[in-house]
Amino acid sequence: MIKLTGRALVGAALALLPLIGTTPAQAAAPRLVSLTEGIRAIPLGAESREGYTRTSFRHWIDEDRDGCSTRAEVLIAESRAEPTIEAGCKVTKGVWFSYYDELIVTDPSGLDVDHMVPLAEAWDSGASQWTADRRRAYANDLGADQSLVAVTAKTNRSKADQDPAQWLPPSADARCTYASEWTATKLRWHLTADRDEQAALLELAEGCGDTLVEYEPAP
Repeated sequence: MIKLTGRALVGAALALLPLIGTTPAQAAAPRLVSLTEGIRAIPLGAESREGYTRTSFRHWIDEDRDGCSTRAEVLIAESRAEPTIEAGCKVTKGVWFSYYDELIVTDPSGLDVDHMVPLAEAWDSGASQWTADRRRAYANDLGADQSLVAVTAKTNRSKADQDPAQWLPPSADARCTYASEWTATKLRWHLTADRDEQAALLELAEGCGDTLVEYEPAP
């Protein structure tokens, strides 16, 4: 499976689609909303980490059995130059832009593939009630650009499992994109937000102009 590419937002020519009350036929269509509207569409909920372990989310699998793990698929898709791929789908060279800190990286060993909404945060926000199969699908989501992103290991590990009330990308220019992608991921997977998280996102959105959120509900 090849990860979809293209982080740029869709233009305003696309019609805004309703967030709720869709039929099954409509459910497959991407939704496009303003950042503020998208944030407010995330259901509020109390968070609980009770019972969480990282192994609850089986990740970096080779879902389509093409020899490439989810991590490798993301590295291949996001490289800005033809990547070097060795036996076993080992990606050894390419050119990546880590948008969290606006750095160019050519050695993939310096990159992490970040879950936009960290696994622990997803658990807190509703994934604790999911089946193991749905958690695996979440942890390996190649169907949306926003779900997984190659960034410097330093910034990913600084972020850890924190939400936007606790951590934002060090590059100020990245923050509106980050808020949009965080919101899109929560909406895609029907996850909740706590009040501090919502407040932080809404405050951020005030300075994000006409930033949009594009998402497609997960199967």
